[in-house]
Amino acid sequence: MKVKPMLQIEAEIIANWKYSGIYSFYDMTADEEDYQEFINEETRGEHAFSVYEGEKLIGFYLITPVEPETVDLGLGLRPDMTGQGKGGPFLQKALDYADMHYGARSFTLSVATFNKRAIRVYKNAGFKVIRTYMQPTNGNVYEFVKMKKLS
Repeated sequence: MKVKPMLQIEAEIIANWKYSGIYSFYDMTADEEDYQEFINEETRGEHAFSVYEGEKLIGFYLITPVEPETVDLGLGLRPDMTGQGKGGPFLQKALDYADMHYGARSFTLSVATFNKRAIRVYKNAGFKVIRTYMQPTNGNVYEFVKMKKLS
């Protein structure tokens, strides 16, 4: 996998990915505010990265420093690649990249509690739930967990 700073055209492609079933929750178009933030180069910022496997765009990472040696991760795998056991290596690449480029020694991320598939990947990588909270998004309020991993 290759990681590189996200280009505008890549952001526009990713922002229009469509997930199936309950995972359509992660469609960026499901929340207009999130969609606008992601496709706008200024609000997306310098911490958005495109992930490639060969020549194919397979996902993205949002790596945001939150305190010294700690980054918050956001990640998304292309819809047709989910549910195939690729989440672990995809996550590990994000951790390695954040360690190498940000000096990260601890990592946080948030995930909707219904996404048992992702939570399993995160727990297998050593993340622990540190709190549960309610988050307004997609026109409603949903339960999320905040998870943390120390390297």
